[in-house]
Amino acid sequence: MLLAALWMAVRITPLQSVTGAGQTVEVGAASPGLGFSGPGEMDLFGQTISTQPHFPGPVRPRLRLTHITANAELEQLLGSGDHNSVGLLGRQLSEGWLRYALWEGAVSAGIVIVVLAAVTGVRRYSLRRTTAVLLSGAVTMTAVNLIGFGLLASGTPAALRQVHSLSDLVGRSSGSPVSPADGPTLGTIQAVVMGDSTAAGIGNRPVTDADPLDKACGRSADAFAEQLAEVNNWNVLNLACSGATVRTGLLDAQPAGPLSAPPQIAQLQRAPDARVVIVSIGADDLHWADLTRFCAASPDCDDRATDAYFQQQTAAFVLDYRELLTQLAALPNHPMVIVNQYYDPFGPDTSCLAAEDVDGSKATALQGRLDQLNNALKQGADAAGFTSVRPSFAGHALCSAEPFVQGPKDRAPLHPNAAGELAIALADQQALSKAGK
Repeated sequence: MLLAALWMAVRITPLQSVTGAGQTVEVGAASPGLGFSGPGEMDLFGQTISTQPHFPGPVRPRLRLTHITANAELEQLLGSGDHNSVGLLGRQLSEGWLRYALWEGAVSAGIVIVVLAAVTGVRRYSLRRTTAVLLSGAVTMTAVNLIGFGLLASGTPAALRQVHSLSDLVGRSSGSPVSPADGPTLGTIQAVVMGDSTAAGIGNRPVTDADPLDKACGRSADAFAEQLAEVNNWNVLNLACSGATVRTGLLDAQPAGPLSAPPQIAQLQRAPDARVVIVSIGADDLHWADLTRFCAASPDCDDRATDAYFQQQTAAFVLDYRELLTQLAALPNHPMVIVNQYYDPFGPDTSCLAAEDVDGSKATALQGRLDQLNNALKQGADAAGFTSVRPSFAGHALCSAEPFVQGPKDRAPLHPNAAGELAIALADQQALSKAGK
């Protein structure tokens, strides 16, 4: 019963919130594991990542990033803060762990008391005997917690104090802040769109007077950026490029045919007066097109190997996504940032995909993975104080009478057609109107 109470208490005890190095992190304990040492858990935008540091004992830390603060977070995350500020995060994590241990001890003792009170009531113990049983149970549970947290996990506070940034926890160093791209200031731009082929509008009408990079990136006159420009009478700079990922495209340069597209965030900084930034990213980070083709060619696309690959790609994505959010949060003009989630391309009817060997179960598996990506996009946007929007293609999925999605024989299968780009623009416009933009 004592171990069961400990297991339950670890699951229900509220995580303790701490703030250090410009970021808010919740501290708690992961479910007890086997072995006398091992990694903790880092919950980053819904994705569980094993921490780089190992911790002693079967009870190890669980940490969850809940808030990114702009300039302070950027300084600490990218290593430009002073030594005392950097050490603050580790001290706060250690203190949060100790507070959690106290709370968990109280919760587990309370669980034992409730269970024993029910037993003594059923057995009609006397008041004196009931008091003795309850006191004995609480003392024993407290002793178990002292062993679990105070002895077996005695090295955890010291290990947490060595954490200077979240990069220490996940074992990946962040790059330097991206500098503005060369070129004149674009002072007439009111909004900027960044992202991948969905934002570029690939497969639809090409932009008027397209330059070589517009053509290489697949930018379209039907892209939602163009729709927003028209309805708001804005000059919108569409930087999106087909195949872009957070790392190769937004934070670093991206090969685009024979050309090289500059980092989109560097180009963004040439528009210092932009009041709105819209981001559409993630599908290429997770190799969504490859997963879709593999799913169509396989009898089952929900197997363990495919899921393990997807989880690995998602873990890498959220680390890059955190860095992108941090740099967007630190923009000096503090624009409204909208993070677009992805639409459901399939819907309930998959009959038109029979020739592609995609049935309802495969579509459901693919949509489940897309939902996981969308969850990461939303949680990251929430942590940075941004807005997240999910366009709805309900009633207009691929096999409907009036689809918003390009079909298997079109130029860019599963991408939005002109009507789909308009639906994305309308979802963004609703968010802008709600914010008074």
